[in-house]
Amino acid sequence: MKILVAYDGSDMAKKALALAQEHAKGFDAKIYVLHSLVTDIDQKQHQQDERDMEDVKGLLERGGFSFETHLTVRSMMPGEHLVEFAEENRIDEIILGLRKRSKVGKLILGSTAQYVILNAPCPVVSVK
Repeated sequence: MKILVAYDGSDMAKKALALAQEHAKGFDAKIYVLHSLVTDIDQKQHQQDERDMEDVKGLLERGGFSFETHLTVRSMMPGEHLVEFAEENRIDEIILGLRKRSKVGKLILGSTAQYVILNAPCPVVSVK
């Protein structure tokens, strides 16, 4: 089994990673952690994202999990990249954290979670 975690360093993403670890233990699964960034990021944020992913690697190594981490900068939106990654890697389950936003916020900014839930090729588990 292959589990994909959408990770951005937020508390919700950390909860999603914790759930992925539980599922990985139960199903003897490999965990894929993907942090997808759009091309217009600043250098400080990118450095923080790299540190976050190093922390994730250390956590998963200490837990003895089979895993891969991916920190990517793409021209597509994170939701689109998550779905594409899931399709290309035959992911069996996606776990992502949900941030509470107003309806107007979702309309203006879009919703990565909504896009993934509606377009993913596999079941999506959301954590809040």
